[in-house]
Amino acid sequence: MPETTTPITLLADALGVSAQDLLHLVNSSAPAVSDPTLVALTVEEAARRLGVGRTTMYSLLASGEIPSMAIGRLRRVPADALARYVAARSQTAPSTAALAA
Repeated sequence: MPETTTPITLLADALGVSAQDLLHLVNSSAPAVSDPTLVALTVEEAARRLGVGRTTMYSLLASGEIPSMAIGRLRRVPADALARYVAARSQTAPSTAALAA
């Protein structure tokens, strides 16, 4: 029975690397998948979900725009607080059509 070549092997051959090295590179550079069932997020996870930087997230927390809580020595952001923040911002922000006029 002839051996079939996998697409990853073909790509690795085209790049001149081993398939194992290519798989290792892909797996090591893949972004960490966050757990959607988390109730409280780290500041970095919350920032990533909002698509903002860590400094911006800390500013939002310091101003009280997004609530956070201390759990021991850790700072955590309730996951549902992000949805409330986005909903509140989208209600008060003018639409892009109004800005263009």
